[in-house]
Amino acid sequence: MRPQRLTRINQLLRQEVAEQIFRLVNDPDFDAAAVTVTRVITSADLRHARVLVSVRGTPDEQKIALDLIRQQRVELQQIINRKIRMKYTPQLIIELDQSIAQGDQVLSLIAEMEAEHPEWTESEPPKSTGE
Repeated sequence: MRPQRLTRINQLLRQEVAEQIFRLVNDPDFDAAAVTVTRVITSADLRHARVLVSVRGTPDEQKIALDLIRQQRVELQQIINRKIRMKYTPQLIIELDQSIAQGDQVLSLIAEMEAEHPEWTESEPPKSTGE
């Protein structure tokens, strides 16, 4: 399968899954504003799709939100089957995406290093000669 087609399928699935999560999960413990579907990675044979979800909050809140989303997996697949024309409806595998938390950690380390070494941020950019 061409990579461009797989990329379009991933984007389409990500958009549909994100929309349906907010419609399906009706639980008082679920904070829809704290959940983001960051990526969908579909296998080349279109039989499986990893749905990476970022949940803002404590590890316990993340686990609760992830469990609530996983409970809706079959219904999500049924909706995808109805709305998106594909030869196979992929089985969704919902996982927690740690990349945003890791990015925040890297940024905080950079800020900490800049605080320890102020000379790194005080250098001026080269001045143009106007030519």
